[in-house]
Amino acid sequence: MVNVPLTHCTKYKKNGEEENMNSQMLREARGYEEIYAKQIPEEARPAFHLSTRVGWMNDPNGFCYYQGKYHLFYQYYPYDSHWGPMHWGHAVSSDLLHWEYLPAALAPDELYDRDGVYSGGAGVLPDGRHLLIYTGRVLQNRADGGIDEIQKQCLAVGDGVDYVKYENNPVIDGSDLPEGSSRTHFRDPKLWQEADGTWRCVMGNLAADGTGQIVQYESKEGFRWNFKSVIAKNNGRFGVMWECPDFFELDGKHVLLTSPQDMLPDGFEYHNGNGTLCLIGTYDDKTGELTEEHNQAIDYGIDFYATQTILTPDGRRVMIAWMQNWDTCNLHTRVQPWFGQMTLPRELSVKNGRLYQQPVRELLELRENAVTCEDVLVKDGTVTLEGIRGRRIDLELELSAADPEDIYKKFALHFAQNKTCYTAVSFRPYEEIVKIDRKFSGSRRAIIHQRRCLICDAQAKADGTPGAKQGHLKLRLILDRFSAEVFLNDGEQVMTMTLYTDHDADGISFVADGAVRLNVTKYDLR
Repeated sequence: MVNVPLTHCTKYKKNGEEENMNSQMLREARGYEEIYAKQIPEEARPAFHLSTRVGWMNDPNGFCYYQGKYHLFYQYYPYDSHWGPMHWGHAVSSDLLHWEYLPAALAPDELYDRDGVYSGGAGVLPDGRHLLIYTGRVLQNRADGGIDEIQKQCLAVGDGVDYVKYENNPVIDGSDLPEGSSRTHFRDPKLWQEADGTWRCVMGNLAADGTGQIVQYESKEGFRWNFKSVIAKNNGRFGVMWECPDFFELDGKHVLLTSPQDMLPDGFEYHNGNGTLCLIGTYDDKTGELTEEHNQAIDYGIDFYATQTILTPDGRRVMIAWMQNWDTCNLHTRVQPWFGQMTLPRELSVKNGRLYQQPVRELLELRENAVTCEDVLVKDGTVTLEGIRGRRIDLELELSAADPEDIYKKFALHFAQNKTCYTAVSFRPYEEIVKIDRKFSGSRRAIIHQRRCLICDAQAKADGTPGAKQGHLKLRLILDRFSAEVFLNDGEQVMTMTLYTDHDADGISFVADGAVRLNVTKYDLR
C-alpha cells in the first residue's frame, strides 16, 4: 500500500485553526468562485441540472459516491465563460438533482499539469481516502517552431473537499503502449475497482492508424499501474480520436461508451462532428478485449458529449454527460457569467440488444400538479389543452392514429412557446423519423438547430405490436429553464438540446397533419 498523507500540502491559518490547502493558484480559484458565484441569481441557472459554479464547464469528471453523497467534478475555468486552462470544479448531491457547490478541487499548478488538469475518474481507497485520477497536460515547444502536447496520467488523494497531488506523478505515461500508438493523444482515464480489490482504468488513445482505441491499465493498490490491453479499436469506422471512455458490465453484457471526434454520419445513426458511441458486446478478461455485437449513438440530439457513469449504492448504472457540443459552445458573449451544464442523470439498461436510458427515478419525487388529458383528437390543425403548459415540467405523451387505415402524415409538439418563439419535436410515421427543431427558439445564430432520429422500435418489434409505421409513439419531454430532453419509447432513444428562450415562454401546443389520438400527462417539477 502506498501511503499519501493528507497533510502533505501547504498549510495556512484561518480563524485560529490550521487548515490544509493546496497551491496559491487553487486558493485564488476558490476565492474567485466564492465571490463571483454569489452574483448569479438562482433563477438564472437551471432548476435541477448542474451548471458550472461560475465561468466555463465541460466534461463531467470523477462521478462517484463518497461519504454518503454523490460527487461530481467537472472540467472548469472559473475566470471566463469560455474555455481556458482546465481546473476541476466540484459539487455534491444527495439525490442527483439538487447540487451543492464545493470549492474547486484541482488547479493546473504542477510542472506535469501546468497547461491543464484534464478529465478523469475517482474511487475510494481501502483506508477511506478519496482517489482522483486525471490527465495532466503540458505544451512543449519544438525546434521547428511547432508545439507538442504531452498528456500523462496523474493522481490526487483527498478527503472529499481538499486534495493532494501524488508526489510520484505522473503514474502512467504511455511508455508501454502498443507500437505506433500516440503518446500525445492519451487521456481521460475512467477508474473502477474489481471484486477482488484490484483497480482498472480505461482511457482514450490514438492508434497507429490515426483513429481511436481504448486502452486498459490495472493496479493492485491504485498507485502503480501496468498496461493490460487494448479493449476496442476504431479501425477507421467512427470518427478519429475516441475521448472520455467508460466501460462496465450491465444486464449480462459489457458496454463501452466513448465520444469520438470528427465523425461522419451513417444514415441517421450518427451525425457530423463530435458525437457519441456505444458498443455492446462480450468481454474476455484473459485477452482484455471486447467482442462487439452492437453499436449505436448514445444520444441523437444536438447537445450531448463526454459521458460518465456511476454504480449507485442501490445497484443502478447512472450516466451523466456534458449538455453541449463543441461546434456551438463558443458563440455566447463573454459578459455571460456562466456557460455549461450537465444532462439529467439517466438510468441505463440493456434490452433488445440496445442501450436504454430513463431519467433517474428521483425525478418522480419532484412531480406535482398533475394534469391528464386522455383520448384527445388533433385533426388537421393545432390544439392547446387547459393546464398543459410550463418550462419546468415532465410531460408524458402517447400517440396513435385516429384511423388505423389512414395514418396521419405528421405530428408536432411545440413547447417553450410564446407569440414569436417555440421549439418543436415532430414525428412523421411514414418515414419513422422524429426531429427536434429549435430554429424558432429565439436564437440569432446560424448554429445547429435540427437533428433527426430514425425510430428503432426495438420493443414493438420484439412484442409484435404496432410501432412507428402505424403511428404509435411514446414520448417523454423533460424541460428545465435552459434545456429539453426527449425520451422516445421508454428510453430506446434520447434527443437532447439546450435552448435559451425567455423563461416566460411556457406555452405548449399540439399540431397534426391528419388525425392523431393523444394521451397527455403533465407534471410541474418543483
